[in-house]
Amino acid sequence: MFLRFVRILRLFRLLAIVQQREIEHLQNIQLSEKNHELVAAYRALAAEKAKSERLLLNILPHLVAQRLKEGTNIIADSYPNATVLFADLVGFTKLSASISPEGLVGLLDNIFCRFDRLVEKYDLEKIKTIGDAYMVVGGIPHALPHHSVNMAEMALEMLHEIHLFNQETGRSLQLRIGFHSGAVVAGVIGQKKFIYDLWGDTVNTASRMESHSLPDKIHVSDAIYQELHTQFTFESRGTLDIKGKGEMQTYFLLGRQTT
Repeated sequence: MFLRFVRILRLFRLLAIVQQREIEHLQNIQLSEKNHELVAAYRALAAEKAKSERLLLNILPHLVAQRLKEGTNIIADSYPNATVLFADLVGFTKLSASISPEGLVGLLDNIFCRFDRLVEKYDLEKIKTIGDAYMVVGGIPHALPHHSVNMAEMALEMLHEIHLFNQETGRSLQLRIGFHSGAVVAGVIGQKKFIYDLWGDTVNTASRMESHSLPDKIHVSDAIYQELHTQFTFESRGTLDIKGKGEMQTYFLLGRQTT
């Protein structure tokens, strides 16, 4: 009788051990499932973060985006020297009335993507597009020793890209370009929709160089001519009465000097 009791007791103990192991196994399965859920949630969060950072970098320069991520509330910087370029498609308003919305957007996208590649090639910074206008700066927010040279090279290639575009599409678009160098203020405005923009007399002068330019011409200030005339060829345009600036000596940039 005693032996039978001992055997039953051992059996109960064995069953208790088996039950405990089953409980632990179920707990491990649940923990594993939770771990998988946590890993999946972490990966989804990391993917969203990466997506947000890519979007931010598409809107803001890398150095500026990094400062925002680090918690800088107000970004406003003064730069003693930068080169600002404006380009505008001639007669685009008239053209836009004759093609479909899809065709219009596709045409602009084709052209501006070409310009975007040139911005990367010459280590410049695209600021924005406004309608059919394209704005670029060199020398900010990261230092670029020869930003005016890089901008001149880009301007010449922009005209070349428009020529290629016309050959490929059968169109006859023309581009008007102007640029100038000087001091600028740069900063980020907006809270929900950020924009990195530039202000100052240099920006206004660069805009005037573009608006007073001619189709398929690169119009520059005397400051650009004085800096680049030993490396590039220019044609004097004489003295012009520039709106908001008065009389200014200006030039057309023609190309790089050949040795």
